[in-house]
Amino acid sequence: MKVVHVSQSEPRDACLAKLCAEVYGQQAGLTPLVIFTGTKNVLFAQEGARLLAGVDGEGHPLALALLVLDEAGEGMTVTHACEFAKGAKARLLSELSLKAPLRIDTQDEKAKTFFQQCGFKRWLEAENGQHIGLSTRHPANSIETLSPTLALDEALIMRRFKHDPVAFAQAKEAFLAGLNRVPVSL
Repeated sequence: MKVVHVSQSEPRDACLAKLCAEVYGQQAGLTPLVIFTGTKNVLFAQEGARLLAGVDGEGHPLALALLVLDEAGEGMTVTHACEFAKGAKARLLSELSLKAPLRIDTQDEKAKTFFQQCGFKRWLEAENGQHIGLSTRHPANSIETLSPTLALDEALIMRRFKHDPVAFAQAKEAFLAGLNRVPVSL
C-alpha cells in the first residue's frame, strides 16, 4: 500500500464526501453534510486538515483517513477513517502512525485494541472515560501537554443551513457532486 496525500481540491472534496458517507452512513441525518461542509470550507481552507489515502499499485483507493491538526500545530488527530478493502484501514493507519505525530480518541475498548494494533502504543485516560492513543512521534506525554484538536462549530453550520436555504442547497450539491466524482485512482 502506498500513502497518498489527496491535496488537489476536486479529488480531495470527492474523497471527503465518500469518507463522510462511509463513516456516518445513510441514517445519520445532516451530520455527513455538516462535517463535509465544515472540513471543506474551514479546515481545508485554513490548512488545518489533510486527507490521506492508502492506494494499491494502480492507484485505486483502498482506505481514507482525515487528519486534523491540533491548536499548537504539533500533532494531528485521526478524526475519520474508512476502508474499501478488508484490512486496508489498519494498514493505512499503521503506515501513518510510523510517519506522523498522530492522536486517536475513542471510548470503545474494542476500538482501542484495533488502534493499538495500528501503532498507537501510548495511551492516556481522560476524565470522561475517553482513551487517547498516541503514535510514537507524538510530542505529548500527558493529558496536560496535549493540545486540543481544531474543531468545527457544527451548531453554527446547522444554523446557517437552517437560515440560509441557498447555502444549504449549495452544500448539498457539492456533497452529492463529490459522491458522484470519487476518483477511481489517485
